[in-house]
Amino acid sequence: MKIIANIAAAILIFFGVMFIWGAFGSNPQPAWIGVGVISVAIGFGIIWFTQRKDKAERAEQNISVNIDLPGEVKLETMKCQACGGALTSKNIEMQSGAPMIVCPYCETTYQVNEEPKW
Repeated sequence: MKIIANIAAAILIFFGVMFIWGAFGSNPQPAWIGVGVISVAIGFGIIWFTQRKDKAERAEQNISVNIDLPGEVKLETMKCQACGGALTSKNIEMQSGAPMIVCPYCETTYQVNEEPKW
């Protein structure tokens, strides 16, 4: 629908400019100036409306982040490095693009490290 609206707007703007240009030709037609201005205004109005609607649709999008832990991480065996408290998947969150563990007991925050497999 947006493509059709933009094509219609381009046609209106084109013919509006042609009407304005034709108003000053060898056979002047002052009424064509009004027709051309109205046509150009409607064309730009359609473009403005479609862009505005597009921004409103983008604002309604929800972004979800899924954490894919590297390697073989077993959450049932994870313990806090500082206090030894048991950690679950709810304690892992994304901060600055890296998976971070936040301990609910001592509130220590540290990055998930993957040990080499070799």
